[in-house]
Amino acid sequence: MFIESIKMSWQNISNNKMRSFLTTLGIIIGVTAIISLITIVQGLQTEITSQFAELGAGKIAVQAHGTPLKQGLSDNDMENISKIENVAGVSPNLTFISSAVKDGIVLENVPVEGKNHTFFRYNPKLVSRGRPFNILDMESKNKICIINYAVSQKLFFGEDPIGQTMQIGGTTYEVKGVINEDATSDVMSLMSGTGSDYRIIIPYTTAMGMAGIGSITSFEIYVADTDRTDEVIDETESILNQTFNFKDDSYRIINLDSLLDTMNTMNDMMTAVLAGIASIALLVGGIGIMNMMLVSVSERTTEIGLRKALGAEPVSIQIQFLIESIFLSLLGGFLGLVLGLTISYVACIAIGMTFRISYLAIFLGVGFSAAVGIIFGWAPARKASLLNPIDALRSL
Repeated sequence: MFIESIKMSWQNISNNKMRSFLTTLGIIIGVTAIISLITIVQGLQTEITSQFAELGAGKIAVQAHGTPLKQGLSDNDMENISKIENVAGVSPNLTFISSAVKDGIVLENVPVEGKNHTFFRYNPKLVSRGRPFNILDMESKNKICIINYAVSQKLFFGEDPIGQTMQIGGTTYEVKGVINEDATSDVMSLMSGTGSDYRIIIPYTTAMGMAGIGSITSFEIYVADTDRTDEVIDETESILNQTFNFKDDSYRIINLDSLLDTMNTMNDMMTAVLAGIASIALLVGGIGIMNMMLVSVSERTTEIGLRKALGAEPVSIQIQFLIESIFLSLLGGFLGLVLGLTISYVACIAIGMTFRISYLAIFLGVGFSAAVGIIFGWAPARKASLLNPIDALRSL
């Protein structure tokens, strides 16, 4: 009997193809919206979060502008922080704008960053060719630099820049390496981006003398054991408080791991909001299914009366109409699934992002469509099962 109900339900859908398609259109749009929106947004969030996690894992960013009496930190202050238990290294961040010149070719307003050997130790993929800085470069204040591809193309077009010289702010520097454009860098440089295509890195000790800077106001702490990050932050705060005489707003510490947790929480909230908005289309589609099923019950009143007169149970009639409703919603869900994944794939290719199937989006889309079929199909099915066979046959 159940198999027969399935056959009759499918036959009724097939006999009214256009009406069935228009009925499922709301479900198709809703499922497509859920799958495409969530898949694309989660893909973007995954890309951003993974890059941020790689940049910020095991790092503490510190901005110490100081007070009018003591601006920034000295080398001794940095040494005290580097001696904190569980601190694997400290990397100063210096950035200033200068010019770069080679054989009469001038690049104006080029961001120049001051870094130390610790920075390159924790960013091993940053230098694609040549060598990174070492501790001797810091101690000797060597006039060397690492440039990115844009600077290389402008100043050393058609040549290998490694070992050649260029002028930065009127001082001659030797190029020791070329930056890997695909590699991630430090968070502070990313957050304080200058918007320039050019990038030059020199030893931070050399940068301090060149820029006339006598203290360090920004640096990163690399933590050996991330489970003890809070202890490192407490020790760092203690040193900075003593250094700046407990002056309020003299420094700011950013725990990048906590920031990452906050980003993940916001991402989850955004996904939930998107799913809720897209589900409105499913609600509209469900109302369409209920409307069509009520019309179908009215049109098939005679059929229902004959079946009841021949001994059909109300339950079997209710099951038939319920199955028909579920068929319509699942059909719309399947078409929406295919369309949603297609749109997501095309969008990811256009954005240049890796396409990842979101099983959460598929579960929500298909699950909601099935639920819509059951919920909105129950009332028409119930109405059909309660029809009085005598009243139904009067329409003959």
